[in-house]
Amino acid sequence: MTPPTTSPTATYHSWQRLPRNRFGRALFALGMCARVPYFATVLPTVTHLAPGRCEVTAPKWWGVHNHIGTFHAIAACNLAEIAMGMLAEATVPRTHRWIPKAMDVRYLAKGESRLRATAVLDDLPDFGAITEGAELTIPVSITDRAGLEVVHAAITVWVTPA
Repeated sequence: MTPPTTSPTATYHSWQRLPRNRFGRALFALGMCARVPYFATVLPTVTHLAPGRCEVTAPKWWGVHNHIGTFHAIAACNLAEIAMGMLAEATVPRTHRWIPKAMDVRYLAKGESRLRATAVLDDLPDFGAITEGAELTIPVSITDRAGLEVVHAAITVWVTPA
């Protein structure tokens, strides 16, 4: 996996500058949720961010409950979108921009605990070769505390030169 060749986005630069502790993660979450307020509904915490990989956790609290007391399907989708979005911010260079285009979601089991969304791109695209626009599909696995995958999403983003 080769990292982007240009300077990082402002989002990824902020992540790199903050301390690698609970305080730094809390500050990053506040900034992220200020920029995208709907993300705050799941109380996300980014625990890992690098080109090609992002991990985000969210607690199971009454604000994400569905009618049976488990993690609501759309709250899980929100968590998947956070992981995808932060991965894109850390991966897509400033010479390009991205926007979500499609989302395929599979609900595999009840989310009965805190959840962890992991977005991974094993092979990074050659962004220099993207001159007109290209689709990039980012897989996101959402697991419970026991490591059981409860949701799987494939989120397609449209990448174009800036």
